[in-house]
Amino acid sequence: MTRVGWGFLALLVGLWPAIVAADATEPTKDIPGVKDSPVLKRYEGAYIVGYEKSAYTDFKVPLSKLEQTDQRDVTNNRLYVPKQQQELEGALTRLVYLIPAGRSPFEVLRNYQDEIEAGGGSVLYSCKAEGCGGDHTRSSSGGGSSSSLMMYFFRAADVKDPAFSNGACAVTSTISDQRYMTAKRPDPDGDTWLTVQAFRVDGGPYCKAFTGRTVAVVHLLEPKARERKMTTVKADEMAKSIGATGKVALYGILFDTAKTDVKPESAPTLQEIAGLMKADSKLAVIVVGHTDNQGGYDYNVDLSKRRSDAVIKALSGSYGIDAKRLKAAGIGMVAPTASNDDEAGRAKNRRVELVKLN
Repeated sequence: MTRVGWGFLALLVGLWPAIVAADATEPTKDIPGVKDSPVLKRYEGAYIVGYEKSAYTDFKVPLSKLEQTDQRDVTNNRLYVPKQQQELEGALTRLVYLIPAGRSPFEVLRNYQDEIEAGGGSVLYSCKAEGCGGDHTRSSSGGGSSSSLMMYFFRAADVKDPAFSNGACAVTSTISDQRYMTAKRPDPDGDTWLTVQAFRVDGGPYCKAFTGRTVAVVHLLEPKARERKMTTVKADEMAKSIGATGKVALYGILFDTAKTDVKPESAPTLQEIAGLMKADSKLAVIVVGHTDNQGGYDYNVDLSKRRSDAVIKALSGSYGIDAKRLKAAGIGMVAPTASNDDEAGRAKNRRVELVKLN
């Protein structure tokens, strides 16, 4: 054996006790500090093994089967997306439940459906196994093949739980007998959207405590007004930043998820850009669009370029700025300013920058 081979073997032997110790276990209580959402009860006897909460974020739900595109995702999977989907914003909760032994994914999904309909809600889309599209044997993990239904919502890199822990095993293992539904329930403050994905786990050697068990992944998107805390960058501040660094990052130009129309709330920032350009008649800038890493590389580059085009169209059409002084560029996810591993970081990466051209 080569020196490299012996080194790898020694490393593996050294890590083996930690790997074994990290194996999933049969839970006897919920993970600390987490409880059910008041919007939806749990399946009787289930335990919460995974949880994530965002006070305000964007979220998409499928309303039709995932279908193959000509793009690849960030882990080199063939990207599957639905032709019909609903784009949402609000308070998002993800709860991952380990269901009692002997309960099938179909039984679990039907119980959730009954509970939602009893509360005045309705199921808008449902599917099972390969009928959901994508790789129906894959959860959130893996690359180089086809994306899965769970990868439409989140990926293994987004999971905060340690490797081989209960939370990780529940959503990164191989799966079978997948069942899914998108539902909506009217509430006094607006519609609450719910997704339930139930499946049977093949835990493999390190998650074997979960093998044969049903897991339910529940998402709840509740209506909530976005807190508006971004301060509009003034024209003179833009000029100072461009003078010092050659660019300025702006977060006040807003778009709906996957859209290119500049939202009306962007007007204050557009007005300041116009003031910047009018104060210096010789200034020319590149309007550079940036995205987070959600979605495929080619898709994000194209989206960010089209958004830059839309900003230039707004500045020239509504604010009287000569389009010849503005050049559009879209670089998608290639220049992050923060980690894309959580929503706070992704929000920092979604921006428009003005880069001095001359």
